[in-house]
Amino acid sequence: MNDHIKNKLEILPDQPGCYLMKDRQGTIIYVGKAKVLKNRVRSYFTGSHDTKTQRLVNEIEDFEYIITSSNIEALILEMNLIKKHDPKYNIMLKDDKSYPYIKITNERHPRLVITRKVKKDKGKYFGPYPNAQAANETKKLLDRLYPLRKCQSLPDRVCLYYHLGQCLAPCVNEVPQETYKNITSEITKFLNGGYKEIKVDLQQKMEEAAEKLEFERAKEYRDQISSIETTIEKQTMMSADFINRDVFGYAIDKGWMCVQVFFVRQGKLIERDVSIFPIYGEQEEEFLTFMGQFYSQPNHFKPREILIPENADQVLAEQLLNVKVLQPKKGQKRDLVNLATKNAHVALNEKFSLIEKDEERTVLAVEKLGEAMGIYTPYRIEAFDNSNLQGVNPVSALVVFINGKPAKKEYRKYKIKTVQGPDDYESMREVVRRRYTRVLKEGLPLPDLILIDGGKGQIEAARDILENELNLDIAIAGLAKDDKHRTSQLLFGDPLEVIPLGRTSQEFYLLQRIQDEVHRFAITFHRQLRGKSAFQSILDEIEGIGPARKKLLHRHFGSLKKMKEASVEELIQIGLPTKTAELLKENLQKQVEKK
Repeated sequence: MNDHIKNKLEILPDQPGCYLMKDRQGTIIYVGKAKVLKNRVRSYFTGSHDTKTQRLVNEIEDFEYIITSSNIEALILEMNLIKKHDPKYNIMLKDDKSYPYIKITNERHPRLVITRKVKKDKGKYFGPYPNAQAANETKKLLDRLYPLRKCQSLPDRVCLYYHLGQCLAPCVNEVPQETYKNITSEITKFLNGGYKEIKVDLQQKMEEAAEKLEFERAKEYRDQISSIETTIEKQTMMSADFINRDVFGYAIDKGWMCVQVFFVRQGKLIERDVSIFPIYGEQEEEFLTFMGQFYSQPNHFKPREILIPENADQVLAEQLLNVKVLQPKKGQKRDLVNLATKNAHVALNEKFSLIEKDEERTVLAVEKLGEAMGIYTPYRIEAFDNSNLQGVNPVSALVVFINGKPAKKEYRKYKIKTVQGPDDYESMREVVRRRYTRVLKEGLPLPDLILIDGGKGQIEAARDILENELNLDIAIAGLAKDDKHRTSQLLFGDPLEVIPLGRTSQEFYLLQRIQDEVHRFAITFHRQLRGKSAFQSILDEIEGIGPARKKLLHRHFGSLKKMKEASVEELIQIGLPTKTAELLKENLQKQVEKK
């Protein structure tokens, strides 16, 4: 703990609010809330902590705080600050699942569709259905029961659905709006839990059809009843009130929290959501923060009622979500909460050994690497590799590892622009200059460690750009390979020296993964350019093939190999004149014969 933090801890207020922890680069790495700021913030810098909390504390170089007038205000502010700053140590809900809904469209001739996006288009939405198969089966059943149109745009004649009795054929018939109103009302009633009445009605129609000896019609009604039973009534866990509700349960172990959310729709438990994440504060407050973030996701909609465990803060949860929140003491609702909590304990026990192993090979490996090099823990590592074939199509690639894991969205490819011929040193200078000039210009995060796939020359070239041109102080090291092209040494320091690492250590395996990944990424990019270049060079020799036809051929065939396998007829079919197609085929055949 530095003197700056010590001084700020002495003047902390004893009021509710939010605090923002910062690392040495001034980046916000954690946002928390507190009923009493003075007590909560000081607790991070006193006493002992578990490994992951200590990791957070080790990175804190400064903090700031915002006072609020109440605990609920602090909770809402915390959610907004997390959303704005995306701190790496906060609960990160990376759940990108988008649950399907059944929708009745707001059109002149409405349709019944499955959608994963809820829009303000005056359509009627029912769901969400976490089980996509259940949503599809329900829609198929409704399509058989109610004859709404199925096509996106009206055709000029009736289709098969009309003959099957599943469409009113508005393409050729005038359908009154009152008819549509009655159908959509029945569908709404069905999806809101009124399917039992519809089942009774179908039963009566089946019996009437059988009495009239209309056996085909009776069979249709029987099949529809069967579909309702298998699609809608196949669950045994259900309640009689048909209220849509979410049921929360959670478990804590070794600084990790598992939250299970049961989705009860139309009185039935249809699916669950499981989240496991590290926590750094009080479990009740972390749970409330999770709930706030859970419903801020675009694919999670608040039901009419939420059930939570007894040890959570019901009043705060209700104020935060503006939804009816209950803590059931007995009965079926209490059983559901207990079941969610029990499942959370089981899931956490199952996952914890995997979490520990994953941390050992990622975050702990990063920490040990930093210790071996004598630098700050390199939570963000950026690695470069050059690739060329005798100076042709020289490229460079950048991969990024965060907390020991590849961050593929941050990978970058570079075509070398200013270097002529095979010059690895100048290529490295160019790409490092381009990368970190842009990082500084756009305010992007700087790495804790830069790895260069190469020896002393490449390292010194990159260091010269960083220190003398860009005035950046970033640790930079090189990855050398043995005669079998495998990672062998880590070169670091000024002058450069070999950093001793155990060949079976997790930090050494981490370096191997990074070097293999940046090499793979660079080689793949170089091959793509080479293939495209070879493709283009052959086309340049053919009279009648200009830029537009080159683009056409490349889009259709994608590779030189596939174009060589094409016949003259196929070349003509995609739009080449006969003479041009014959010239191209002749030239391609010569290329094959040369080999």
